[in-house]
Amino acid sequence: MAKKTAAEEPKPGSHEATEPRAKRQVHLEGHKRKFLVVVDETPECESALAFAASRALRTQGQLALLYVIEPGVEFQHWLGVEEIAREEGHNKARAVFRLFGRKLKAMGFEHIVPEEVVREGLKPEEITKQIDEDHDIGVLVLGASKDPSGPGPLVTELAAGRHAGMFPVPITVVPGHLSIEEILALA
Repeated sequence: MAKKTAAEEPKPGSHEATEPRAKRQVHLEGHKRKFLVVVDETPECESALAFAASRALRTQGQLALLYVIEPGVEFQHWLGVEEIAREEGHNKARAVFRLFGRKLKAMGFEHIVPEEVVREGLKPEEITKQIDEDHDIGVLVLGASKDPSGPGPLVTELAAGRHAGMFPVPITVVPGHLSIEEILALA
């Protein structure tokens, strides 16, 4: 077998350099397609939640909510402080899940019980890891900001940034200017 030259080697980060991904299982018997929403305290999350819940209901899928506790670099050398910050992050995640549970009920999705996942790390990496580990996730749903400066850092990073061409599932971006009623009519 001939050895590849440097020009023929796949470049790090290129599609050819990635390992083959496991097949999605969303259409296999006993599996349901999950719509993953990354939740935090930004207003655009509600748009993503409405769209994903409606799509899950209409397609007989499931809704999964992911909260990522991002590391606080300034506290990493203080073990006790880091543990307290981690505990506060988990408490915040539970509060955000309760808030979004109430929002689901207010939108008329009281029968949807979302899967709640908490991960620790950097958001883009943890989102990708969650999708790679859960083969029932078929769509990532993000809400875009109304801010004229751009759709928001997560949408920019995942849908248009370095991850965009190699992302493991389709990404649906819900425009920030749409009302909940408009979103539900489109979903």
